[in-house]
Amino acid sequence: MEGAAWVVVRTLDDLEVEHPAIVGYSMGGRLALYLALRYPERCTGLFLESASPGLESGKERKARRDADEERAKRLEYGDFEEFLRDWYRQPLFAPLAKDGGLLRQTIAARGCNDPVELARSLRGMGTGSQPSLWGELEGLAAPALTVAGGLDGKYAEISSRMASISSRVETVVIPGVGHNVHDEAPAEYAALLGRFLDRLSLALGEAEPVP
Repeated sequence: MEGAAWVVVRTLDDLEVEHPAIVGYSMGGRLALYLALRYPERCTGLFLESASPGLESGKERKARRDADEERAKRLEYGDFEEFLRDWYRQPLFAPLAKDGGLLRQTIAARGCNDPVELARSLRGMGTGSQPSLWGELEGLAAPALTVAGGLDGKYAEISSRMASISSRVETVVIPGVGHNVHDEAPAEYAALLGRFLDRLSLALGEAEPVP
């Protein structure tokens, strides 16, 4: 997680972008939150979709690392298509799986990835490998909007809890969708993101949207 955050900061430097708003989904949301907490001077706002501050207990993180190690081995030595089908059979993705066309489209898109690199991602960037950020939330400097699907009870609850800890966090739950809000409700997602960026620009006194 620290290495990935460092790469993002170096990329921002190369692009000469000093204070961006950062948008992240799931693992990307966890990375965005980590970056905002550890590099607060580099983040002007956070838009987090289906993201969390991580697992709180060492026991939970160990169990997740063990599960992700088994998944990583399947990715390295097993059938990639079968892995993807099993991945999207998880309860987390049940709402997505109800739309056969969207599910096939999602699996086809994921099939373009390198399974060996996905295995590395599970080991290095899985929830069990990151430090818990719950204890740091109160010090969050950037305004944040967390978005979750109403059918994704776990992340809707996480978002609500984040807002109860930090006054900088606002939560929106979109009814009738699950973990993949951007795919299942793209118009609502885009509208929320647009309004959030407009609010940031107004708060900063800028005429143009925040990059």
